[in-house]
Amino acid sequence: MIVITGATGFVGRETIRLLLESGREVTAVSRDPDQARLPAEARVVTGDPSDPRSLRSVWEGAEAVLISPRAVGRAAPELLAAAAAAGVRRTVVISALTVQYPAGEPRFADGFRAAEQAAQESGLAWTALRCADFDANALAWAPQVRATGMVRGAYPKAATSPIHHRDIAAVAASALTDPGHDGRAYVLTGPESLTQLDKVRILGETLGIDLSFDEVAPEQVRAALLAQGLPEEIPARLLGSLADYAHTPGPTTDTVAELLGRPALTFAQWSAENAAAFQN
Repeated sequence: MIVITGATGFVGRETIRLLLESGREVTAVSRDPDQARLPAEARVVTGDPSDPRSLRSVWEGAEAVLISPRAVGRAAPELLAAAAAAGVRRTVVISALTVQYPAGEPRFADGFRAAEQAAQESGLAWTALRCADFDANALAWAPQVRATGMVRGAYPKAATSPIHHRDIAAVAASALTDPGHDGRAYVLTGPESLTQLDKVRILGETLGIDLSFDEVAPEQVRAALLAQGLPEEIPARLLGSLADYAHTPGPTTDTVAELLGRPALTFAQWSAENAAAFQN
């Protein structure tokens, strides 16, 4: 049995699908199972990963747990201690490459670093997946693209190697079930470095439209995101890292290809899969 926190996120959902396809039993933790829309084959348990006391029923028969720091918050040490006490043997942490390649506000990398440390000190076999920004982050542009046919944002030349969540999930599923990954910290990126201008161009080619990028001041972006009701953390994460990547591009690795035995998925592939989100 594999326990998944962050089960309704992009990586969590895909990891569940892959594990079920491989014949593994899965327990998915959700704060609201009725709205989770997870596969019927998964055991869905009501619980709050940031409150390990709510997860007492999930550990019976469990052998591994996927930790999503954004779902677990500061409760990773307590959660992993409970897992270890119940006989769980392995954990995989969805982390960020900023732990190894600093960018943005240090408080965010510190949160991922703390989750990794909790895993390393838990007594469980552990693997850390230090991920680049997700291709799926571009979905934040969808309302603008549908309404105006353009993207308005800051730092157009900020460059990263964004990763498809399906690649992260494939590595996570392997690490949750294969001891060959124990004690490893992998830096996972997409196959190519892309500026925001590059991503907008690729998305426009996918949609068959002349999609433009309108540069605005960072504070305008911050104000717009806050006006949408988003928490302060969202623009702080976004703008802090983009400001740094505008000066020094994020890293590019071939780790995904090495681990999966196939090329990493491209942003163009992600765009084609998600074109409907940008169309009226």
